[in-house]
Amino acid sequence: MRALLLAAVLALPACAPSARRHDAEKLPVTRIRDLHYGDALFYFYQDEDFAALTRLLAYEHWSRVPHHVEEAQLLEGGLYLSLGMHNEAGERFQRLLTNDVPTGVRNRAWFYVAQVWYARGYLDKADAALRKVNGRMSPELEAQKELLFGNVLMHEGRYDEAIRLLSTWRGPQIWSAYARFNLGVALVRNGRLTDAEPFLTGVGSMFAATPELAALKDRANLALGFASLQANQPARARPALARVRLTGPYSNKALLGIGWAEAALGDYQGALTPWLELRSRDVLDAAVQESYLAVPYAFSKLSANAQSAEYYESAVKSFDTETGRLDEAIARIEKGDMLERVLAKDLGARYGWFWQLKSLPDAPESRYLYAVLAGHDFQEGLKNYRDLVYLNGTLERWGDSMGAFQDMIETRERAYAERLPRADALLASGAVEKLQQRNVTLANELRTIETQRDMAALGTTAEREQWARVRRVEAALAAAPDTPENADLRVRLALVKGVLQFRLHDAFNARLWQEHRGLKDLSLALHEAQSRWIRVERDRKSVPTNTGEFAARVAALKQRIDTLEVRLAATEQKQSVFLARLAAHELEGQKDRLAAYQVQARFALASMYDRAANADTTQKGTEGGSQAAPATPPPEEAAAPPEQAPPPPEEAPVPKATEPPR
Repeated sequence: MRALLLAAVLALPACAPSARRHDAEKLPVTRIRDLHYGDALFYFYQDEDFAALTRLLAYEHWSRVPHHVEEAQLLEGGLYLSLGMHNEAGERFQRLLTNDVPTGVRNRAWFYVAQVWYARGYLDKADAALRKVNGRMSPELEAQKELLFGNVLMHEGRYDEAIRLLSTWRGPQIWSAYARFNLGVALVRNGRLTDAEPFLTGVGSMFAATPELAALKDRANLALGFASLQANQPARARPALARVRLTGPYSNKALLGIGWAEAALGDYQGALTPWLELRSRDVLDAAVQESYLAVPYAFSKLSANAQSAEYYESAVKSFDTETGRLDEAIARIEKGDMLERVLAKDLGARYGWFWQLKSLPDAPESRYLYAVLAGHDFQEGLKNYRDLVYLNGTLERWGDSMGAFQDMIETRERAYAERLPRADALLASGAVEKLQQRNVTLANELRTIETQRDMAALGTTAEREQWARVRRVEAALAAAPDTPENADLRVRLALVKGVLQFRLHDAFNARLWQEHRGLKDLSLALHEAQSRWIRVERDRKSVPTNTGEFAARVAALKQRIDTLEVRLAATEQKQSVFLARLAAHELEGQKDRLAAYQVQARFALASMYDRAANADTTQKGTEGGSQAAPATPPPEEAAAPPEQAPPPPEEAPVPKATEPPR
């Protein structure tokens, strides 16, 4: 399935005619142009399909993926399909899988949609999806597609079409056994046992290198054996049923069938061998339950009445015990906590259509749930219930997030209320305007210094102090009389002034550049301060509005989540009740079957005792010489167990619907 999703991710950007001719197995690489689409893909590649889907839907709602609209919708369809939401996936694929999409991607999409619909039991939709596949896919997918189509036709009762399709099937060797088996089953159901026998015999006698093929081999032999029994050909049924493994999942039915084949041929001694083996197995199996009646029936046919009565009595006791256990199991199921115990160990497992239950709880009723879980309706219902549980947990987390958002908004409102007086005071102070005026003054002063080349103005503090002292001394000496001492002082002062003036002149240009640079930085800082000042003024007015809007959105989402939680809880409860009823109904069916077998066993036992009593009375009357009335005809011999009509061949297997390798 994820191969389809990857194709959806990679394919749609190349929708030009050249892309449509591109090999479906070598799709071009796309370039992510929207950050939010990349975020959704991040969760997709982490196998977090639900998180990826929710983000895609949210980003699509807020128009955050404008460059990947069609890709996002096609990926949504694939994610819906992966999550088992086939209706939503089908709607999107119907709308998006046009001729602009590469043929390989389109064909694989419809094939996977058909697989999901077939697994869900929507045969008409599966048929329609398969007919949308245009041309041939890769050999492996093409083989699976035709086998799936054959299964759909057979389930719809269109055996002639299925036979025509499977008769011309060509594909990899790995699928050959499935094709021959399905063709044989279609021929059997069409009443052509003679034509079906070579195909089923071929599959039933092949070399099975894997457990899966071994199971298919057993199914083929079982199908041929029971079809022969149905056609009243027990001699042909025996070799096929004998090829079924004694340790496989179909061994019980095979043992029962071999016994009936032997009985039909009059070999009751031979029938006892498989039936006695079957009788030692788990009584939960319907074939084992029937063997509880078949064994004493065979003994009665062999005139071993004592053994027959003993086995009938044992059957009645076993049926009584098992009925009591079934009652207890039904009571436990009806308590309503069955699904919680069943899913207790799998709550962290993967959700969606590919999820499978791995283990059952250690509870008395668990031994009865294996047969229930094997049913298609219960499996699909359990997946739905598991998804409801996951969604419930997700809504709880989202509800907690809404509470966190509400706390954040309240914190923001409190912070706003605390800072508002200081912000108002700052806005009223006009600090930025004062700083700007000061900046203008400094710029004018620097311009004056530059024009007048006032080198001392840019000196250091020490230099300015020294320059000021030089000027003061110079002024004082200028007013002093012309004496030799003052003349000497004037010379020395001129030397000091020259040195100081040289230093100031040497550093003036660099210091002037630094002052211009500092003034420029100050202007930029004032500009940023002015921008922030404007934002503060704007936020002073808008923050209450924004906070109120966020609060309203969070409150609306919280109310929506609460409503969904109520609906989800009700749906979850309904699904739980439905599954409990389904399980209880299955166990009730087992009870009814046991009750029917028990009645037959009691009747057969009573008939044997009645016959024995009549025989004893007749014998005593004859020995006493009395002229007794003629004995009544003996009752019919002990009733045999209901020779159930052999079931039709097993359902044709479907090619693996598991996730293909990435």
